[in-house]
Amino acid sequence: MGKDTKEQAAGNPMQEFSSSTKIATVVIGEYNEKDELYNPFECREKENANSDLGSLAHLLKSSLGTGILAMPNAVKNGGLVIGGIGTILIGMICAHCVHILVRSSQVLCKRLKRPQMTYAETAEAAFLSGPKSLRPFANASRIFVNAALCATYLGGSCVYIIFVSESIQQVADYHSGTEIRIHFYIAALIPAVLLLGQVRNLKYMVPLSIVANASMIAGFAITLYYLFNDISMAPDVKLFPYIQHFPTFLSTVLFAIEGIGVVMPVENSMQNPQRFLGCPGILNIAMSVVVSLYAVLGVFGYLKYGEAARASITLNLPKEEILGQTVKLLIALAVLFTYGLQCYIPLDIMWKSLKDKCSHKYEGICETLFRILMVLFTVTIALLVPELEPFISLVGAVFFSILGVTIPATVETISCWEGHLGAHNWRLWKNMFLVVFSLLALAFGSWTSISDIIKLYR
Repeated sequence: MGKDTKEQAAGNPMQEFSSSTKIATVVIGEYNEKDELYNPFECREKENANSDLGSLAHLLKSSLGTGILAMPNAVKNGGLVIGGIGTILIGMICAHCVHILVRSSQVLCKRLKRPQMTYAETAEAAFLSGPKSLRPFANASRIFVNAALCATYLGGSCVYIIFVSESIQQVADYHSGTEIRIHFYIAALIPAVLLLGQVRNLKYMVPLSIVANASMIAGFAITLYYLFNDISMAPDVKLFPYIQHFPTFLSTVLFAIEGIGVVMPVENSMQNPQRFLGCPGILNIAMSVVVSLYAVLGVFGYLKYGEAARASITLNLPKEEILGQTVKLLIALAVLFTYGLQCYIPLDIMWKSLKDKCSHKYEGICETLFRILMVLFTVTIALLVPELEPFISLVGAVFFSILGVTIPATVETISCWEGHLGAHNWRLWKNMFLVVFSLLALAFGSWTSISDIIKLYR
């Protein structure tokens, strides 16, 4: 996503309202001064709440995943100047969208007298408390957000399978002296991902997460060693992009930086949620660190490898050196073990909506079959599109532009519609710009990615 799945997001799954009437029963009118008397932060369960440092760690971990390894390739598509500056600007847009989503959720919690809300609940509450003409769409908005979350995480799961397969392929082909198609390696992962997809309790994933984190840190450290050791500027570095490559840059950066799926669970589980926003604030600190690291790794990775930069920087490391092979396998192991967490959220959301249609007697069998089918679905998509770069771009263009930009801008606009759009309706104009930006990223990014995928079959 860039993005490893988020234990915190999964630890507090995107729980559905028992029914939309849970909110609808609240008298919804214009915001008034009495709403100030209710403090949602004081009504939250604090027994297992996270500290500020723990919340910061969750946000950093959610964004500093496999997406950062794609940044040199992103800067390659954006050019050195536009890529470096553009990464910072897109990071600022993503941070702002996270900010307005959390702020809207906090305001709606106060307005509707609820201690906390998930992402989907926030969207539903915004429609229910917005203009009367939009209130009938509240339930549809909740379903849409949950569908977007499921599609995003399943798309990320497909990226994980391709990434692991490409890493293992490089090492295995070098030692065997033969070139085996990547489809074989993807198919070979089926037993492992089927087992990971069957884990239904997060406590059983803790050992895997520990191993994954350790492997990722070690692999990332070795990658930085290769990157900054004897660094020199590649002869084919471009300062500015070809116009046809810019949508790929935009989509890849959105995929890498966006971690909006974890934001609401982290904020909801904080001991002091009022410190999430503001200056400096947990969000600002985390996004400053993330965007800086992404820009630095992207720029210097492109300077070193130039137009040879691959979809993941680890694929550029020398495959004939033991250290280079080690980092490929370490990060492949980390990503593989994170696959279960990546699938946990969408499978949990979908199964909760399906289990009522299954006989209680056969509920366990039905859930097992459902999980097998969904895991095989991700493997099938990976088999159909076994190239990492266009798939990352497609996931970023379609899912993260909607989930990370369009929905937060829409939620803020609707929740502020009754007299809170600011002087000259500046929030409306600002959010219209964000929606147009995300739709352009969606249109041109998906068009470019699909065109690249079609070329694979030609």
